[in-house]
Amino acid sequence: MNKEKFSFRKRWKSFGYALNGLKLLFEEEHNSRIHLVTAVLAIALCWALKLSLTEWVAITLVIGAVFAAELFNSAIENLADHLAPQKNEKIKKVKDMAAAAVLVCAITAMAVACLIFLPKFWELFEKV
Repeated sequence: MNKEKFSFRKRWKSFGYALNGLKLLFEEEHNSRIHLVTAVLAIALCWALKLSLTEWVAITLVIGAVFAAELFNSAIENLADHLAPQKNEKIKKVKDMAAAAVLVCAITAMAVACLIFLPKFWELFEKV
């Protein structure tokens, strides 16, 4: 068990490391920028369509899941590339599976977005 005293300074440093991880994600991973643009668009649609709290929660959760998956995938890829810079079939399998996790989250996010936004759009077009 860790008997180190609680320190706000150390917690603040940890927060800084996490923010640096997000910065690295957006600087180095092109797909994360695509996810960011779609997240901003989804949030703008949430505001414009005046979604319910439950709908906001669903959209927020899938956005968070996609970014978390992208962060885990990037961490795994960086670690794998460091440990085995040469071509390695086992490392390829690990990296492919981590990338698939991002894909599953992104597809799930799209499904949730369609379930929430399409009926709203349908309502708007029926009124026109």
